[in-house]
Amino acid sequence: MTTLYVDADACPVKDEAIAVAGRRGLDVVLVSNRGFRTAEPFVRSVLVEATPDAADKWIAAAIAPGDVCVTNDVPLAARCVEAGAKAISPTGKVFDGDSVGIALAMRDLMTDLRATGEITSGPRSFTPRDRSRFRDALDTLVR
Repeated sequence: MTTLYVDADACPVKDEAIAVAGRRGLDVVLVSNRGFRTAEPFVRSVLVEATPDAADKWIAAAIAPGDVCVTNDVPLAARCVEAGAKAISPTGKVFDGDSVGIALAMRDLMTDLRATGEITSGPRSFTPRDRSRFRDALDTLVR
């Protein structure tokens, strides 16, 4: 059975992920250093230390082939794909064996460009269209 892991601390689509999981009969694990309460019996909250990458490390150790991770962290997505799982960003971008390497390379390039001052702006704002795209992409991914 597929488990949906959510890198939950800064995830803007927790509610959407839980709704899709509920429709599809999936278990959800919200991993964060804050903790989340939910009344849904299929949702579990895992509290990790408030140290850098603690949630990422926990998810990477727990995820199994066939599972799905919701994350905006490309290195975590790569670790999930390496473990035989899939990952999806809050904007609906699916990371798999074909796309995660390109995403890592782009992330590294953008980090270098920001470090040299070539790019001074951050990512674009999260929009309602992103939320909708995520719901559709996650539903397709777990179907």
